[in-house]
Amino acid sequence: MDSQKVIIGISTNYLIESAGPELGQERIYVNSSYIDVILRAGGIPLMLPFVEEESVARAQMSLIDGLLLSGGIDVNPLVYGEEPHPQLGPIYPKRDTHELHLVKIAQETNKPILGICRGLQLLNAAFGGTLYQDIPHMTNTDIQHAQKVQKHISTHTVDLKPGTILQQIFGSTSLLTNSLHHQAIKQLASVFTVNAQTKDGLIEGIENQANPFILAVQWHPEMMVAYEPQMQKLFDYFVKVVAQHKQGGS
Repeated sequence: MDSQKVIIGISTNYLIESAGPELGQERIYVNSSYIDVILRAGGIPLMLPFVEEESVARAQMSLIDGLLLSGGIDVNPLVYGEEPHPQLGPIYPKRDTHELHLVKIAQETNKPILGICRGLQLLNAAFGGTLYQDIPHMTNTDIQHAQKVQKHISTHTVDLKPGTILQQIFGSTSLLTNSLHHQAIKQLASVFTVNAQTKDGLIEGIENQANPFILAVQWHPEMMVAYEPQMQKLFDYFVKVVAQHKQGGS
């Protein structure tokens, strides 16, 4: 293994096979697009199977230099002190527990974090924020946030806040992005700055420039890279920051 490269831990998702010879088999996985963008950025991807024991999570974190919180199923609303809305989607509390451990340990060990979609929502909940459990039933938006076309296609505009890290990464004040979520940030955790919003005011990105470095977006740039190469800039920047932290910079 190249000792100069950084290792990026990627949180995993959960699936129960619903048909075929593997019916009922439980699987832990990540989409290959996450692997691809980290490799393209010069990092070494490492999947982090979820476990509830904090000691095991600490052992996992000792192996990596930066943490990527991937997308997936809904965050359990009990994490942020709410009861489940009728439109809440599938949850898996064991994943929530694991990722909350990972975030806590990343803070303690000053390891940068990048959140994608659910990853943004989990980060906000981990630091005391709340979520809209279902956008159509809890907001007055007239924008479609759960698109019905192929996942790599851009479907709405995201405005980037001037002077934020995210705006500097893309060198623009707006992006066209995909949109694959039915939940969103409601109350923003106090540690974060909003760096992106849609035209209806929903938060599409957050960041924390202090230690540990945290950056998160609500869309799925990893799914867009093959068609929108500029989305790779986010992962290139993250891997660069992780390398700087590993070398003792900030």
